[in-house]
Amino acid sequence: MAILKIALMGHPALRRRADEVPDPTAPEVKALVVDLIETMVDADGLGLAAPQVHVSRRVVVFHTPSEEEEDSEEHGAGLTVLVNPVVEPLDGERDDGWEGCLSVPGLRGLVPRFKRVRYRGVTPAGEVVERIAEGMHARVVQHECDHLDGILYPMRMTDMATLIFESEFRHLDQAAAQRARRPV
Repeated sequence: MAILKIALMGHPALRRRADEVPDPTAPEVKALVVDLIETMVDADGLGLAAPQVHVSRRVVVFHTPSEEEEDSEEHGAGLTVLVNPVVEPLDGERDDGWEGCLSVPGLRGLVPRFKRVRYRGVTPAGEVVERIAEGMHARVVQHECDHLDGILYPMRMTDMATLIFESEFRHLDQAAAQRARRPV
């Protein structure tokens, strides 16, 4: 298998709607999934979509964070692979959260996302997956599936003043943690 090159923001592969996968169980889909997982792990990512590795197919892989992990930097509770996924919000309630992206390296942005979503898709084994997600889980699903429609997280941001370098995010994150520890 292989570690694939990740397309960066501005590359045409990231700007178009990815093609449906006619047969989710095809050997080439299974090989793509293995490469996506290896590439995601190598890049220390939480998820990866096929268009990010220059493949116009509706395939995503991501780690499903557990409830305990949602409040930490850790990820890896469960690996989810979806072919031809569909995401639908369960209500109109949104939440702002910081996001980064392997295709937008070195930056973070504050992005509004639906708090609760239902998603479904098919695995390369042909099994149907349907789940309800909230919190970080819902955010990750929406972020990865956006890639399938040619959308990167900066396109979802409502205030570009919250697009910051990773080094500044770390300072912001440390300052917020220090404020939280102070008595009221």
